Amino acid sequence: MRRKHILPLFLLIQIIILKILPFFPEFIESFYSNGLYLKISHFSRTLLGKIPFSVGDCIYSILILLVIRWFWKVRKTWKTEWKDNLLKSLSCLSVFYFFFHLLWALNYYREPLFEKMNIKKEYNDAELLAFTKKLITKTNEIQFQITKNDSARIVFPYSQNEAFKINLKGYKNLAQEHSFFKYETLSIKKSLFSLPLTYMGFGGYLNPFTNEAQVNDLLPMYNFPLTSCHEMAHQMGFASESECNFIGVLATVNNNDLYYKYSGYSFTLHYCLSIWKVKNEKIFQQLKKSVHGGILKNYQESYDFWKKYQTPIETGFQIFYDNFLKTNNQKDGMDSYSKFVDLMVNYYKTRPL
Repeated sequence: MRRKHILPLFLLIQIIILKILPFFPEFIESFYSNGLYLKISHFSRTLLGKIPFSVGDCIYSILILLVIRWFWKVRKTWKTEWKDNLLKSLSCLSVFYFFFHLLWALNYYREPLFEKMNIKKEYNDAELLAFTKKLITKTNEIQFQITKNDSARIVFPYSQNEAFKINLKGYKNLAQEHSFFKYETLSIKKSLFSLPLTYMGFGGYLNPFTNEAQVNDLLPMYNFPLTSCHEMAHQMGFASESECNFIGVLATVNNNDLYYKYSGYSFTLHYCLSIWKVKNEKIFQQLKKSVHGGILKNYQESYDFWKKYQTPIETGFQIFYDNFLKTNNQKDGMDSYSKFVDLMVNYYKTRPL
């Protein structure tokens, strides 16, 4: 076998192995997610956490330029030397694919959180309705505590860097009840790609190679705590979007700061109302009438923000990411973001909000 065929063949072997891994979640959970990954992530966050800018975004920028440069160099030989060029491309992809999974993405194949926490997956309409009403009461209460005016929207009082540090208090409180949500060594940055992220419709992402949590710094600030806590959940080794939404909510509502509680509860309420809007318009309208006007103004603020940046780019990227998630053991694709409501409804059946 020629040397240039080794890495492309290795890519094929990796794909086959990843097709087998979903049958062994206990092995991934114990050996990788609670073993090797903890050491890798701790090293990465310790090394890069105190650097004030995103190292990962800088690396991505350099790689993008190198890829463009390579394509430009081979543009005239792409047809005549297509086999060699294809093998080089597959070799690079093979290396990228290997480190992507080794450094983080094997977490896609770990045990589901509902099994880890013994939470049911299903709920009925009556349970969802009861939970939504409790959420409205709680969110209204917090909104009024902060503003003393049920028609006033929440204005977040902290800077983004301050918000990152306050996130730790919520995770510390959460870890007292669930030790596997313990978060150590802060490494969360404002993304250098915030504008492109906005056009793609995303609030943040985790860099799997540097373990830096990247947050879109253009976001409306009232839900900034939830978004950043979601990305921190990815850092802890939880790959599922629904699970990270769930963990992000728990980290914010367990924070002693009212603005953080509001971020978590209002986020969850928005999802529940959206579900009712699809399920039953009449019930949705009834529920909406009981939500404080200030909360609805925050929702409008968020809607206006995303609408301003809505382009076909977002639609195309959403389709790409939907398929990416499905390929990586998340069969619900983009719909998995809303699946966290399943966890929320069942988690709070036996406990107060």
